[in-house]
Amino acid sequence: MIKNDLFLRALKGETVERPPVWMMRQAGRYLPEFMEIKAKYDFFTRCQTPELASEITVQPIRRYGMDAAILFSDILVIPQAMNIEVQMKPNFGPYLPNPIRSQKDVDNVIVPDVKEALDYVYQAIKATKEKLNDEIPLIGFAGSPWTILCYCVQGQGSKNFDKAKEFCFTNPIAAHGLLQKITDTTIAYLKEKVKAGCNAVQVFDSWGGMLSPVDYQEFSWQYIQQIIDALKDDAPVIAFGKGCWFALDTMAKSGASALGVDWTCSARNARYLTGGNITLQGNFDPTRLFSPPAEIKKMVTQMINDFGKDKYIVNLGHGILPNIPLENAKAFIDAVKEYQSPS
Repeated sequence: MIKNDLFLRALKGETVERPPVWMMRQAGRYLPEFMEIKAKYDFFTRCQTPELASEITVQPIRRYGMDAAILFSDILVIPQAMNIEVQMKPNFGPYLPNPIRSQKDVDNVIVPDVKEALDYVYQAIKATKEKLNDEIPLIGFAGSPWTILCYCVQGQGSKNFDKAKEFCFTNPIAAHGLLQKITDTTIAYLKEKVKAGCNAVQVFDSWGGMLSPVDYQEFSWQYIQQIIDALKDDAPVIAFGKGCWFALDTMAKSGASALGVDWTCSARNARYLTGGNITLQGNFDPTRLFSPPAEIKKMVTQMINDFGKDKYIVNLGHGILPNIPLENAKAFIDAVKEYQSPS
């Protein structure tokens, strides 16, 4: 039994004393103890070494006491397992030297045996569960098939993923073939994560907002829906689409336990668009963590009041930035722990 089950109760929509809190990308780059590990090991070594991944996962919990941990990993371990080379270049980000641009390229992509190809992830989960000692739940995650496709086709990060979109619109058969392969791999991967000990999973659709509402349904949402359908009986699923407020009504009917909301959508609109019955997660602007701690606390309290304390998980609207002051991250977490409902 998990001792602090606030996060899991919020996912079920139960009444809670206060909402749970965690931060996307909380394991990592803003913490000095993480920087010490980063100085010694390159990015994928950190992901692929269970002792390092588990240590990085629990660092923020030791420091701030969030209500959930999220496994340190990366969405691009999936294409790596699918026979697509992925490098992480310092001061550049992900780089894929052989981007996918044709049907032939798609044909060469494999659906791997995830147990074998991604065993290091499951070992990291087991190591993390030991360190957490059932104090709080552990979240596993994956990128959405569309977001993974964006990197596989573009070959790197992008402001608009123009090459990825062009591939989908000029070669839709190949694009859907690739999306299905990614989906099948992701479903198998997340199922193994749950078996290894993850208490919930989150699907990050970081680049969903690049698509129009019609294209979103075709090239992104239908694949996320397959993942939710396959996983929802195994563990709660959180779906987070950045910039995808236009799809919140569809997402609310998906069987997901919660929906992530970014800072461009108000609490009121998010509740309205989702029909008010599903747990929402978010949506503090990560850049707002540069505000003074006292101001952060006020804004977090206001955010909880706007969403309501039930069916709500406090989080950022995207990942925490690398240069956020430690006391500001603390103010964000403390504000939630100190929350009192307005009488």
